Amino acid sequence: MTRPLMREHNQQTGEVVDREMNDEEFAAFELYEIQRLAAKAEAEAKAQAKAELLERLGLTQEEFNTLTA
Repeated sequence: MTRPLMREHNQQTGEVVDREMNDEEFAAFELYEIQRLAAKAEAEAKAQAKAELLERLGLTQEEFNTLTA
């Protein structure tokens, strides 16, 4: 499996090196991806639950916003 690349730019020499992530960087990357996907799934579930509640109440989002403003 190919790991994502890291770009290192030496400001003093101008040298740019692209390399694969090391074990520590890759573990942090995987953890971030898991957290990002979990947050996305949670936000989607909340939006779906809200839409279902509004539908049961017979309200549109605009009507709800007017009532709660």
